[in-house]
Amino acid sequence: MANVAKTVSWSGREQTEDEGEITPLLNGTSNAGDQPHRPCLSPNFFPIGRLRTVDLGEHNQEQETELTTTFTKEIPHNENLLSLKYESLDYDNSENQLFMEEERRINHATFRTVEVTRWVICGMIGIFTGLIACFIDIMVENLAGLKYQVIKDNIDRFTERGGLSFSLLLWVALNSAFVMVGSLLVAYIEPVAAGSGIPQIKCFLNGVKIPHVVRLKTLVIKVFGVILSVSGGLAVGKEGPMIHSGAVVAAGISQGRSTSLKRDFKIFEYFRRDTEKRDFVSAGAAAGVSAAFGAPVGGVLFSLEEGASFWNQLLTWRIFFASMISTFTLNFFLSIYNQKPGDLSNPGLINFGRFDTDENSYKYFELPIFILMGAIGGILGALFNALNHCLTTFRIRYIHRRFLQVIEAMLVTGVTATVAFVMIYYSTDCQPLREEAIDYPLQLFCADGQYNAMASAFFTTPEKSVRRLFHDPPGSFNPQTLGLFTLVYFFLACWTYGLTVSAGVFIPSLLLGAAWGRLVGILLTVVPNGVSWADPGKYALMGAAAQLGGIVRMTLSLTVIMVEATGNVTYGFPIMLVLITAKIVGDYFVEGLYDLHIKLQSVPFLGWEAPVTSHSLTAREVMSVPVVYLRRREKVGIIVDVLSETSSNHNGFPVVENTVDGSQPSRLCGLILRSQLIVLLKHKVFVERENLSLIYRQLKLKDFRDAYPRFPPIQSIHVSQDERECQMDLSEFMNPTPYTVPQEASLPRVFKLFRALGLRHLVVVDSHNRVAGLVTRKDLARYRIGKNGLEELDLAQT
Repeated sequence: MANVAKTVSWSGREQTEDEGEITPLLNGTSNAGDQPHRPCLSPNFFPIGRLRTVDLGEHNQEQETELTTTFTKEIPHNENLLSLKYESLDYDNSENQLFMEEERRINHATFRTVEVTRWVICGMIGIFTGLIACFIDIMVENLAGLKYQVIKDNIDRFTERGGLSFSLLLWVALNSAFVMVGSLLVAYIEPVAAGSGIPQIKCFLNGVKIPHVVRLKTLVIKVFGVILSVSGGLAVGKEGPMIHSGAVVAAGISQGRSTSLKRDFKIFEYFRRDTEKRDFVSAGAAAGVSAAFGAPVGGVLFSLEEGASFWNQLLTWRIFFASMISTFTLNFFLSIYNQKPGDLSNPGLINFGRFDTDENSYKYFELPIFILMGAIGGILGALFNALNHCLTTFRIRYIHRRFLQVIEAMLVTGVTATVAFVMIYYSTDCQPLREEAIDYPLQLFCADGQYNAMASAFFTTPEKSVRRLFHDPPGSFNPQTLGLFTLVYFFLACWTYGLTVSAGVFIPSLLLGAAWGRLVGILLTVVPNGVSWADPGKYALMGAAAQLGGIVRMTLSLTVIMVEATGNVTYGFPIMLVLITAKIVGDYFVEGLYDLHIKLQSVPFLGWEAPVTSHSLTAREVMSVPVVYLRRREKVGIIVDVLSETSSNHNGFPVVENTVDGSQPSRLCGLILRSQLIVLLKHKVFVERENLSLIYRQLKLKDFRDAYPRFPPIQSIHVSQDERECQMDLSEFMNPTPYTVPQEASLPRVFKLFRALGLRHLVVVDSHNRVAGLVTRKDLARYRIGKNGLEELDLAQT
């Protein structure tokens, strides 16, 4: 296991000192090997054991060096590792004296004001998310429309006189130009903006700190990146990234300031903590789904099913309000753009169109067919995920440099355009040209008054292709066209997801499922007396649901999204059957796409329940040791040395009672965070300064909130030699009531307490309430169910 090197992170780069206090390791382990502790810290260490870690120092240095040969070196990757670089968020409020005094001062009127402010923020989240969705939709429509019109005119001109190779080059060049710019933005400015962002937001809401995930720069790159990738003709959609965009908007608005722009608007200061930000990010993710599909209820359920790890009833109403405002805002401004002001009948970035109930009803004997389609969707989804898993592992090993990532994105773009052109060129599926049948009809070698049906699937944005597969009348596509398109688009979509571009997988999955679903509907017409009920559009809808469900494994939220997007509740029951079947079949083979990508990044993600068969493990066996603890009244020099120690970087420190004999651990009296100590040192809150009646300002919670979330590094705080001899009283600032468990507590019990309360640190004590160890997220996440039962992952600074 020692031959494992650093993997490519979602952020794509290491944190630097100017980004604030670098969150260190939680469990007292590091890649420093057996480096001895500093003598000044030895009284406060009591070793009980050591977690198994992997030393990656040499390989980390190898990755940072530039390539000196023409061949790309492999970065070994092992999934049986848990990354130590991902830190937890402080979802549990520190109920110290400052916090309790502030809460006691809040009367009923102030509480009502705070609650109203939460609703105002949710409304603002909905408005800004809707405006961003409107901007993306308008830009994609204009850029893609201009590109397709130029290519269509070129193809029409060269069809008769020859020279279509120039049209192919033009198509490839335009697509590559769009994607190159978008990939450069993501690779060199903000790598965390790659992909849909849903796995990252899931981790954030689970309590994992993903660097840069909710930054303003990330939002800007995300928006322009998705515009360019969709306009560049990749097999991607713009709906998935809207979830990430909404989350970033929520995180920014709820704090009332921008740390990126260094602007503080002096509003919403009460919400500057991880707990409040988490709830607003849940609302932002729901607002993004709502704007993407015009499904407010579906947005709420998506945030509940796939996003949020912590939920309550009051949060449900606020999230629904944000989703409703988001849909209304997008619909209102798009109606103005489409010169139909006030027409709010077509919400969402994608409009599936309405399915007429009378023409598209279903019979009882079709239910087994729907279940079979769900099974097909689960199998295809599992195959998609497995192939993408292998491809992502390959990218981590070989395509880990930024210029290679940009080249790969352009290569996929060129191949996609070339394959589409070749398939259109050799297609003999000519259909009569109907009014508004296709936006950019390509005649090619079809007779006058006809257009190439293969072009209607490739030569437009994926959203419009989905709608045509749903609503084009029977006979609009030949079975050969749909079969070939399904086969080719499956591999193109699988290859595309994971590129260094901002893109989602929702629409490609829907398009892929709609294609083979319509094919099933066409094949059913050969059944005697089957023409009357086997409507291709109906089966295209079921195939789309089955394919998307088989890839992302959503059930409840996806059902509501499909019902709201189609405007027909009649298909609710068959969609449920399809999605449940797809999930059951898909889960039998492999996990959902988002969960796979979370595991590939070695993120310490905690599920809803502890691993089965883990009752045999106790807190004594899973806790982190040794633990650095501080006394209630501690010397400043010791605190500075503890915070500066690189071989034992902790984020939470148990506070014990002062005793004369420091050889044995004392009774626990509280817990204090690294960020709190940083603020105390910055403001020099020393006992001697107060006793000498110097200019001493009482520290308030506002001082901690002003430093949040980018606390300064300990290296930036100057402490003189005289100040090192001063004392710091931690009584007022520590949490006097931290959660504790006895050493004999079982792992599932510890997991449930840790997971349900959103803890970052859980102190393990003995029968005399003395500190025995500390349980952190990584201590629990390293136990997983594998092929051979309960497995323990190695920890590494990946």
